[in-house]
Amino acid sequence: MTRHFLRDDDLTQAEQTAVLDLAVRMKQDRWGAKPLAGPQSVAVIFDKSSTRTRVSFHVGISDLGGSPLIISTANSQLGGKETPSDTARVLERMVSAIVWRTYGQAGLEEMAAGTTVPVVNALSDDFHPCQLLADLLTIREHRGELAGQTIAFVGDGACNMAQSYLLAAATAGMHVRIGSPAEFSPAAQVVTDAERRAAETGGSVLVVTDPVAAVAGADVVVTDTWVSMGKEDEKQQRLDTFKDYRVDDDLMAHAADDAVFMHCLPADRGFEVTAEVIDGPRSIIWDEAENRLHAQKALLTWLLAANTATTATATTATATTATATATAATATAATN
Repeated sequence: MTRHFLRDDDLTQAEQTAVLDLAVRMKQDRWGAKPLAGPQSVAVIFDKSSTRTRVSFHVGISDLGGSPLIISTANSQLGGKETPSDTARVLERMVSAIVWRTYGQAGLEEMAAGTTVPVVNALSDDFHPCQLLADLLTIREHRGELAGQTIAFVGDGACNMAQSYLLAAATAGMHVRIGSPAEFSPAAQVVTDAERRAAETGGSVLVVTDPVAAVAGADVVVTDTWVSMGKEDEKQQRLDTFKDYRVDDDLMAHAADDAVFMHCLPADRGFEVTAEVIDGPRSIIWDEAENRLHAQKALLTWLLAANTATTATATTATATTATATATAATATAATN
């Protein structure tokens, strides 16, 4: 079975750790690994505008010795005349992996179901798992072992970042808290999935409406824009709803004394976070942004290796079955 990365919990705790360990090594020796040498091509498809995702995947694939094929759906058949599964069947004959930054999670799932090469979710309305790998890598660099640490996300709990934090942090064995208005709580099924994973890893999940309760004693404080792409017509309503969830010095004062601040960017300064926090000594956002490069290189390398191993195992099993069948046929013929 082909391994994809569509949600944060597509990796087990051990697999997530392996990807992060690989990212550490790749950051230390940026051009040391060339698994895409040849070069192999990776299709990187964009439905949405992008800075960090576009640059980090383009540069990362090049670092790995590959050729990034950047595709805009505005200039392709995907989403118009052609279904995701049909596009995938075409691309798999020409590229080694498919990366897609899109809207609906269902399109990614359809694409993954229709191809034999890895499909990577570079962002959807539901999840942003590549960003979370970078965030976990950054937390490890600044705070050490992930398991047992407490991370608090405040703001729009229904956004893709909050939902990915639930799954990724729970997978890492962290204690994850979401502080958001009740009407912007994460999807119930995502919370259930995160709780199930936390029970396996020793982490925990808490969803509250009080931002202070979410942040109290936390090791890491995170937020994201209040007005995501596609929500622009709700801007004023959202600004009014989330005004009490702004991350400022007063809110950070409730976190641990050595707590760090993170934001996936771009940030609306003065709205979800003040300039004093985002530019202050606790902020590690620039390391976080750089680590998209290293985490995604590690992810692609790991996925390609995992799928190569799966293919090799399947080939060996098929060969063994064929040999056994031939031996049985020979024995039957000899008996007859």
